[in-house]
Amino acid sequence: MSGARDFQDWSREIAARTESALERLLPSPRIAPARLHDAMRYSTLGGGKRVRAMLVFGAGELSGADPARLEVAASAVEMIHAYSLIHDDLPCMDDDVLRRGKPTCHVEFDEATALLAGDALQSLAFQLLAEHALSDDPQAQLDMVRLFAAACGSRGMAGGQAIDLDAVGKSLTLPELEFMHILKTGALIRASVLLGARCGAPLAALQVERLDRYAKCVGLAFQVVDDILDEEGEARTLGKTAGKDRASGKPTYTSLMSLAEAKSLAGDLLAEAREALAVFDARAARLAELAEFIVERRR
Repeated sequence: MSGARDFQDWSREIAARTESALERLLPSPRIAPARLHDAMRYSTLGGGKRVRAMLVFGAGELSGADPARLEVAASAVEMIHAYSLIHDDLPCMDDDVLRRGKPTCHVEFDEATALLAGDALQSLAFQLLAEHALSDDPQAQLDMVRLFAAACGSRGMAGGQAIDLDAVGKSLTLPELEFMHILKTGALIRASVLLGARCGAPLAALQVERLDRYAKCVGLAFQVVDDILDEEGEARTLGKTAGKDRASGKPTYTSLMSLAEAKSLAGDLLAEAREALAVFDARAARLAELAEFIVERRR
C-alpha cells in the first residue's frame, strides 16, 4: 500500500474504504428499531478525519495484515469513537450542539435515542471483533478483544472522561493532565495502532515496545493539537464549538502553558514518535506520515 502515492491520496483511500465498510457493517435504517439505527448511522457515517482508521491500516502494513481484516478492526475503532462523541456531547457531559459540522446526535434526534445509539455502537464494535477472524491464532484474537475492552473502560477512555468531568473548574498539574489524556484520548489511539499490527504476522518484542511508544506519543500529540486548535480555530473549520473547553473551565494544555509552549510540546512528541519507528523499515512510512499529519493538521 506504501509507495509512490502521496499521503493525501492514501488517506483519502483509507477514509473511503472505512466509510464503505461502515456502511456495510452498520444496521440498515430499514431494520427495526429504525430510529435507533438511523441515529447510529447519522453519528458514524459521513464525517471525521478517520485518523484512528488510518492508524489501524498504517500499523497493519508493519505486519503484512490482510486489508479485509483491517477494515473490520478500523470499523470497530471508528464505532467506539463515534459512541464516545455521542456521549461526550450529551447535556450531562459536555453539552455540545455541533459535531463534525452538523447537529449533535441528541439535538438531531433526542437524548434517549442518542444514549442508546452510543450504547449500541459500543456493543456492535465488540460483536465485530468476536465474529470476524482477525488473527490466525484464537488466543491472539482474544488478546485483541481484551486490549480493546481495556482501552474503552474505566482505565481507558471512560475513565479519562470521568477525570475530565471532575476536573472542571479545578487546577491540574501537567502530569495530571497528561494522565487524563493518556486515558481519554490516547487509549483508543493506542488500541488502533496495536489492533492493526496484530491483524498480521507477530512482531518481535522490541518492535511491539517501540510501536506502543509511538502510539502513546501520537495519542498525546493529538490532544495537545486539539487544545491548540480549540484556541485558534473557528467552529466553521473545526466542525465543533470552538473555545468550549476554556469557556467551561476545563484544564487544557493551553491553559497550563502558552500556545508557543504547547506547539513546542507537540513538536517534541512528533520527534519522539518518529524515533520510536526507527527500528522498522520503509513499511513504517505511513505511520511516520500520520504522526506528522496529527501534529500539523489545521482542523
